[in-house]
Amino acid sequence: MSNLTNTLQQLREEHKQAQHQVEKLQSAISVIEDLVGQNGSIPAQNSARPGRAISAAARKRMAAAQRARWAKVRKESHPAAGKGMSTAPAKHTMSAAARRKIAVAQRARWAKLKKAA
Repeated sequence: MSNLTNTLQQLREEHKQAQHQVEKLQSAISVIEDLVGQNGSIPAQNSARPGRAISAAARKRMAAAQRARWAKVRKESHPAAGKGMSTAPAKHTMSAAARRKIAVAQRARWAKLKKAA
């Protein structure tokens, strides 16, 4: 009988140790879950705060505000030349003589390529 009592006592001791080990593992898991939940890289499974729902009207207001911010940035990065000046860049037109010179040079390049081939 004493043999069974000793065995039972050993089993109870091992059971206590196993429970203590499980508690340690659970606390380690909860610490890691908290860390992962804080930086947001991987969403925690038991998140207390679900993703927020935004109405269509709110999304439109947000989009309009963002467009206004970008318009302001673009406006500041390209300041107008001065008062009374147009904001569109001046168009540069080529004279007819310049166009003729370019055309002659291009024809010469093509003739050289055709002759080489």
